[in-house]
Amino acid sequence: MLVSRMVCGVAGAAVLFGAAPASAQFYFRGPDIASAPATGTEPGLLAQPLPGATPAELRAAIVWNVRAALNVAALQCQFAPTLLTLPNYNTILKDHGAELNASYATLSKYFLRTAKNAKAGQTALDQYGTRVYSSFSVVYSQLSFCATAHAVSEQAVFAPRGGFGDIAVQHIGELRNSLTRWGEMQFPMVTYYGAQVNLPQFGNEKCWRKDVYRPERCA
Repeated sequence: MLVSRMVCGVAGAAVLFGAAPASAQFYFRGPDIASAPATGTEPGLLAQPLPGATPAELRAAIVWNVRAALNVAALQCQFAPTLLTLPNYNTILKDHGAELNASYATLSKYFLRTAKNAKAGQTALDQYGTRVYSSFSVVYSQLSFCATAHAVSEQAVFAPRGGFGDIAVQHIGELRNSLTRWGEMQFPMVTYYGAQVNLPQFGNEKCWRKDVYRPERCA
């Protein structure tokens, strides 16, 4: 049976959690996606390049990208409430609001500084915000993204005020890496109602052809 990329994440979640109650624990072992602390100049790290940005502006962009990622996770990861992505995000807004607002102000000044006029700068800022959110909205890597967002949000919740930027710099690379299509690393097969069921290998590029999942190609 053929499965499109747009529905494969939902299908995989159904296999893993379909028979479990809504409050079931989240079990998923993803790959090692550790990343070095970021500067903001790494290719593909931010939603779009920011030519001519100062180190402070790049750090502000990192903060805003991570905030957006956790916001997306708060909405997209509610299928696994034990990850606490929604309450963690609300806590982050409350505890780190001043730092987040300052980062947004710095980012706004970048677009005003590099645009022809104030109106063009505001338009560029709005377009950038849309790109940031869209860059974290995924289906096929939902499990790895949600697991990573949970870990990052947990650290941010317990970070002292003024420390969100340090968390963002340390972990934005992991959040980006989690968007790559990965499969379950621990159990290639599960027991489902007494039968052995092979989990979909969404992380295997050989299984895909023209954005359609074809399990017969996985061998």
